[in-house]
Amino acid sequence: MANISAKLVKELRDKTGVGMMDAKKALVEVEGDMEKAVDSLREKGMAKAAKKSDRVAAEGLASVAVAGNTAAIVEVNSETDFVSKNEKFQNLVKEIAEVVAKNKPADMDEAMKLKTSNGNIEAALIEATQVIGEKISFRRFEVLEKTDNAAFGAYLHMGGSIAVLSVVNGTTDESVAKNIAMHVAAINPRYIDESQIPQDELEHEKSILTEQAQHEGKPEKIVEKMVEGRLNKYKAEICLVDQPYVKDPDMTVEKYVSGQNATVNTFVRYEVGEGIEKKEENFADEVKSQANQ
Repeated sequence: MANISAKLVKELRDKTGVGMMDAKKALVEVEGDMEKAVDSLREKGMAKAAKKSDRVAAEGLASVAVAGNTAAIVEVNSETDFVSKNEKFQNLVKEIAEVVAKNKPADMDEAMKLKTSNGNIEAALIEATQVIGEKISFRRFEVLEKTDNAAFGAYLHMGGSIAVLSVVNGTTDESVAKNIAMHVAAINPRYIDESQIPQDELEHEKSILTEQAQHEGKPEKIVEKMVEGRLNKYKAEICLVDQPYVKDPDMTVEKYVSGQNATVNTFVRYEVGEGIEKKEENFADEVKSQANQ
């Protein structure tokens, strides 16, 4: 049996974040070979991660990275919001965004195989799950590209609880694009302009507004005008360019960007956990469950 020094155990602990006894046991099993010990712990971490697969990961962070004329926005989830304050987790999310922006994967399967400073994204997630002790998952990403005569705008709200990536054409001034990203983060528009609103959505909204107006007992001609006015208001509320600009409500977003000789090309807004059904647990039951493990 190899002589396992305390220095070797500490080195493995620093590399993997596991406990002292787990580190020593792994080194004994592979007769002191550091690389084999790391691999062994990762394999065991994979088993531990699998046990966490049924847990709901609806917290975490979103991030944005820019690489030349390509940019990426990503969301990485954890089970509790405490993890978002973990430096290891923050660095992992940042690196995933950078790797995705640099390599432009076509889908999640391709993204998970991208090389990182710690193997690939898939292996990094497994190790993070093992070390942090919560299910860590890479939920989604989007890659955007721009021309030389355009600018990316990146904005993170509260460190990444909301992330926005925008593309503004006609200017290379990143501050203009960032202002658009900040507006999108705050107001959450669904479309750039009304041409993007699906016709069936407009018809659905129109039918609701018509019923509301009819219940008010107005004449048919008045009902038509009321519906038209309310539908226009609805469109203005959900379309970015028609919204009052958050930094100067006296002008619309369209007036702001046109004043910069620019136009909004696109935007992507990620709010961490949106659309995920969070599991509600009684706190006492949760403590009891942890104590029983």
